[in-house]
Amino acid sequence: MSDAFLPPSDAAELERFEHPLASRYASKAMVRLLSPLYRQRVWRRLWIALAESEREQGLPITETQLAEMRATEDAVDLEAILAHEGRLRHDVMAAIHAWGDQAPAARPIIHLGATSCFVTDNGDLLICHEALKLLRRRLQGVIASLASFAGQWQDQPCLGFTHFQPAQPTTVGKRATLWIQDLLLDLTDLDHVLATTPTRGVKGTTGTQASFLELFEGDGAKVDALEARFCEKVGLPAIPVSGQTATRKLEDRIGAVLCGLAASASKFACDLRLLQHLKEVEEPFEKQQIGSSAMPYKRNPMRSERINSLARFVLGLMPSSYQTSATQWMERTLDDSAHRRLTISQGLLAVDAILVLYQNVASGLVVYPRMIEARLQQELPFMAAEVLLMEAVKRGGDRQDLHERFRVASLEAGRRIKQEGRPNELLALLAEDPAWAMTEAELTALLDSKRFTGRAGDQVRAFLAKDVAAALAGHAAAEAEGVRV
Repeated sequence: MSDAFLPPSDAAELERFEHPLASRYASKAMVRLLSPLYRQRVWRRLWIALAESEREQGLPITETQLAEMRATEDAVDLEAILAHEGRLRHDVMAAIHAWGDQAPAARPIIHLGATSCFVTDNGDLLICHEALKLLRRRLQGVIASLASFAGQWQDQPCLGFTHFQPAQPTTVGKRATLWIQDLLLDLTDLDHVLATTPTRGVKGTTGTQASFLELFEGDGAKVDALEARFCEKVGLPAIPVSGQTATRKLEDRIGAVLCGLAASASKFACDLRLLQHLKEVEEPFEKQQIGSSAMPYKRNPMRSERINSLARFVLGLMPSSYQTSATQWMERTLDDSAHRRLTISQGLLAVDAILVLYQNVASGLVVYPRMIEARLQQELPFMAAEVLLMEAVKRGGDRQDLHERFRVASLEAGRRIKQEGRPNELLALLAEDPAWAMTEAELTALLDSKRFTGRAGDQVRAFLAKDVAAALAGHAAAEAEGVRV
């Protein structure tokens, strides 16, 4: 773009970029978790845990040094760190030097025996753990909202669709359980990742723990005890073996969960956009919300569309994430660094935004029962063939003859609907045929929509009482606790 098209501005403004995921879409809680400030505080907690563990195993680290580290733990000076990084060209060393300026007595023992990945890998995994716990609470909130919706509409018959073509009836609540079922599978996957994702632990430069073995003069038992004590302090186990980095497949597993959540949310949003087109179910629409700048009557499903858009972005992250784990060289290579900074943070921010939107939509869904019933009644005569045939046979008709008569009449009714724009006249056509021996009123009386939804309502009740209730156990307490950053 030519400079002529740029608005007047100073250089500082031209160099500033504000990421939409942080400024427009994700929650403040998730943004804080992924902020540079929180990351530096996590690093300092890791360094303190390491120093404490080293002192407990007999290394000459004083309580005065530890006290100084604890006293300055949260006093992170990001500008000082940037100044050091500009000189040193190394983010971890810059953080060490900046903290050493604040805690001069502790400066000699900060990062003792460790490599950069001690804080970068351990820190990223701890932050991801906190971020996933936040997503878990959001996911349970969505499930709770959809469960309430499903319970409210568990017996409301509606037209089912396969291939987006009219199919056997279901209920509005039963359809909602399909959305919930996907989320329960995501919750299971998320819980598995939370329960099985370790830290890198205390592994040294290439994962051999050689530096720590030197510190403890060849005593491998003390190195083991050091790592065990460190893991107790940070609250997560260590991966058994590593190179300089923990395997990048740990992040692939996290990414797979994020993609699963994005896909489930996107499926819901697609369904809702179709239902809103049919005027059966709509996402919430604010009193003064504008749907279109040109068409003031429109109620565009913009929140569902945003879910689809953000989900598409998340799903696009995984192929490149697998490329990172696939192309690591030996004990490590640095071509993962910039990529990981982008994919991990953006994936978490985007899924956080998706679940916030999903909760907003799910808790405010608007249902139009009369529209649902009108569409169902339009198609129900075609689907009631077996019921109508059985009743006509009871009245002395020949099942095979009636089947052919129904086929011919249904084709004619379909032709009139599609070619002439007329309502469904199938029952009138059958009533005109003496072979059916029923009036149109008698035929209509057989079309109680609830008799065609099978066990849909009972399935909803059983699903909510068992599977959903189990998935939501403890949700209220976790929600009240919130996220501490």
